[in-house]
Amino acid sequence: VRLVRATSVPQRRAMRALTGPRVGAHVMNLDADKYETLVATAALRRNRGVRHAEPNYIRHPHLTPNDPFYRYQWHYPGINLPLAWDITQGSANVIVAVIDTGILPNHPDLAGQLVPGYDFVSNPSTARDGDGIDPDPTDTGNPGALTSSTFHGSHVAGTVAARSDNGEGVAGVAWNVKIMPLRALGQESGTNFDVMQAVRFAAGLSNNSNTLPPQRADIINMSLGSTSASAAEQSLLDQVRSLGVIVVASAGNEASSQPSYPAAYPGVISVAATTINKLRAGYSNFGATIDLAAPGGFVGSDFNGDGLADGVLSTVANDSSFQLNYSYRTLMGTSMAAPHVAGVAALMKSVHPQLTPQQFDNALIQGVITEDLGTPGRDDQFGYGLIDAQKAVITALDLANSAGAPTGPILIGSPTSINFGVFDVTADVVIRNAGSGTLTITSATSTAPWISVTPVTIDGSGLGTYRITVNRSLAVGDGSFSAQARFTSDIPGSSPLAVSAVMQKFTVNPVANAGRHYIVVFHPATATTVAGTSVLPSNGVYNYTIANVGAGTYQIYAGTDSDNDDFLCDGGEACGAFRLLDLPESIVVDGSRSGLDFVSGFPVNLFDLTSAEAGSTHAPARAGIPLPEHIELP
Repeated sequence: VRLVRATSVPQRRAMRALTGPRVGAHVMNLDADKYETLVATAALRRNRGVRHAEPNYIRHPHLTPNDPFYRYQWHYPGINLPLAWDITQGSANVIVAVIDTGILPNHPDLAGQLVPGYDFVSNPSTARDGDGIDPDPTDTGNPGALTSSTFHGSHVAGTVAARSDNGEGVAGVAWNVKIMPLRALGQESGTNFDVMQAVRFAAGLSNNSNTLPPQRADIINMSLGSTSASAAEQSLLDQVRSLGVIVVASAGNEASSQPSYPAAYPGVISVAATTINKLRAGYSNFGATIDLAAPGGFVGSDFNGDGLADGVLSTVANDSSFQLNYSYRTLMGTSMAAPHVAGVAALMKSVHPQLTPQQFDNALIQGVITEDLGTPGRDDQFGYGLIDAQKAVITALDLANSAGAPTGPILIGSPTSINFGVFDVTADVVIRNAGSGTLTITSATSTAPWISVTPVTIDGSGLGTYRITVNRSLAVGDGSFSAQARFTSDIPGSSPLAVSAVMQKFTVNPVANAGRHYIVVFHPATATTVAGTSVLPSNGVYNYTIANVGAGTYQIYAGTDSDNDDFLCDGGEACGAFRLLDLPESIVVDGSRSGLDFVSGFPVNLFDLTSAEAGSTHAPARAGIPLPEHIELP
């Protein structure tokens, strides 16, 4: 039987007699010829006399968006999004409701991506917008605070569907789908009642706004939760599921097996978080209620050496100077993991609009939309595994009876770049086939004598885990060195897969020195510093002791004051905070405290490419951390 190629109109009519009605043809994002060819191949494959019937596929480079900060979004290649984008970037007919802190509607990477939403925060003091519920889901933030507002909902929404391939900012998981912003959290918290009203609105059910959306959401993302279960909430989510809405929620960040709701309810997809190395993030909840995992990141590392912390990069703003500057920030958490899954579910819905929550669950249990991590099969760390966007989209195509789009074998590695820094010696990479068909690794080599590659756990095809080791004594001279580990396969005409490695070498032990640091105790309730000290490093560590701190709740900051203006963390100055600079943690002082260790450094600044909100009348205010009036010099 000849290879099936594009058919003529009479041929297509003949094929319809074999295949029956064109179910779902209007949503394929393919032209008629391509669709009919796929349907024809499906019909021919059912003929016992046909060994192979396949379209004449066009090979091309895997789709990569031109957004300038996409290179920092390691979390997308880690779940095979570029391979999924070769098939679909999403449909504008699909809507994802983001129930969160609201949205920044004029952010350049969110504008044009939204459908009408609603603000369900009923307490005016919590809402901080002057009223109770209203049709405006804008995130008001907390302008004038010491650090910028988190803009949590916008960060989540950007991961789902930031404007992509537009030469600006970051990319989203599902470029073309629409976001329904529903504000149910004010100042990072909200009531169960408000959240439930937002769920009802998203699903097209009656709610206390007395309004309904023109089109209900296909998917609901809730990056929120607590340990309290609600029978009423479970009943509502059961009803929403029965309407065909897929509900995704974050598993929680308490590093606990205690269930977090709504994620732990039956019928809700509970998402744990992984790091850049595809390990369970230390903060991520685990246990019997976890369904799957997605990238949540960890901002305390820069494993791939791209100069940015290994968190999830997405859309936010900076309002600490009373002026709204649209920007981008890396955050970490299961809140960041959940929208990856919601976005992939939106891609699945884009090619198979009739996809049901039960079909999604079945595919998850069968392991056809995830990469199995940890113990084979389901486990309490990763559930059924790490979401795989390409596998998920192909599964949805198959469910839509479209015959799918086999890619042939594709060799990928994770991670594709490693930063060994000054001290690290080894790192593991996972080499696998992300496509269809088979391939075999024929060699694993390196491009420099100081880097070696050895198998750790591989199968008969040479796929699996390899260990990359650096030997600094074999590198000539001092400074920074880069090389590659290369994996060659038997795919005809393919180039070797390259895993980049960077290391630093010095002839003497390096002494980390970012200059004299001021470590201060900050009282957030009054926005004042109450005590502090100044120290120089010893063997790369700043050992500090701060005495005479009264009982209370504080935050600890550290940094340099290179411009001698008595403010820390100005532009170009080193800065750090306990536990993380992006998310300073408050500590309760009721006696001596120890072990308050954290990292200070020179953060990568993505704010310089953003613009202020038009029409802002707020006077600028200093965003740095003020030094106390008196500080000890050791």
